[in-house]
Amino acid sequence: GLNFIDLMVRQGNIDNPPKTPLVPGFECSGIVEALGDNVKGFEIGDRVMAFVNYNAWAEVVCTSVEFVYKIPDDMSFSEAAAFPMNFVTAYMMLFEVANLREGMSVLVHSAGGGVGQAVAQLCSTIPNVTVFGTASSFKHEAIKDSVTHLFDRNADYVQEVKRISTDGVDIVLDCLCGENTGKGLSLLKPLGTYILYGSSNMVTGETKSFFSFAKSWWQVEKVNPIKLYEENKVIAGFSLLNLLFKQNRGGLIKGVMDKLLNLYNSKKIKPVVDSLWALEEVKEAMQRIHDRGNIGKLILDVEKAPTPLMANDSTETSEAGEEEEDHEGDNENKERMPFIQ
Repeated sequence: GLNFIDLMVRQGNIDNPPKTPLVPGFECSGIVEALGDNVKGFEIGDRVMAFVNYNAWAEVVCTSVEFVYKIPDDMSFSEAAAFPMNFVTAYMMLFEVANLREGMSVLVHSAGGGVGQAVAQLCSTIPNVTVFGTASSFKHEAIKDSVTHLFDRNADYVQEVKRISTDGVDIVLDCLCGENTGKGLSLLKPLGTYILYGSSNMVTGETKSFFSFAKSWWQVEKVNPIKLYEENKVIAGFSLLNLLFKQNRGGLIKGVMDKLLNLYNSKKIKPVVDSLWALEEVKEAMQRIHDRGNIGKLILDVEKAPTPLMANDSTETSEAGEEEEDHEGDNENKERMPFIQ
């Protein structure tokens, strides 16, 4: 699975970025080929998905058994590679941190992305939850049914939300940071929760830009604890990777995965896969994430051959972030067109 955090790692926009050379990637799916001496509960040949502390973009991956989960029989490998990061992140934020309940309202940015779509699906499992979402306008038609109120990512969404809900919202899920932090806090109802789980506004060009990094942090509203106390608001942060690999909460995540797989088996949630890419096409796949052109999750498929069109560098990215390709008579390319499942 490809995630925005992989783009941030590549640009060095994280604390203590790993030294090169390294293999990126934090989640994968596949077939068990070998087991450690004391591993129980799995057998060679099992279909599994897993979290990995880097090194997921590979043909062979090794990880601790506590980060491995069996794939349901009717879940494809591409769906499985799209499942762990997005749905565990969405579930933990909504239910473990923000305590989502019936009748609440949620604002989520990047509503067309992998986490955004997981949030929308999980909100639909609770009665009468209103979902406000921001996304690029070209995604609206594809995701309009999963979000109650959808706004263009460049619009003044604060005024739009307040026009519909004068008091604001109960939960704000922010993966943008920068000026959106203050906007999100301003939209919270009393006893509402703002959760920061990413900072994609710090990613701009091909490489890390100190100017964009500094500008984004400069726009973050300084949080005054006394003001939080007076307004009855909660501000929180969530990092699934730190929870897994630095804070040793693998057992907690396993319980969440069990609940999520039950929801999947009862057909209440389903990963949205944007497109499949060969390993050789990782540059183009990451550009699609960078341009926010994806609806759902991008997947690297180690068995997929690169398409001749991509190999000839003939793909162009439009200003909207959509790929402009000639697909006539080319089934391989059609496979990688965005689709909603």
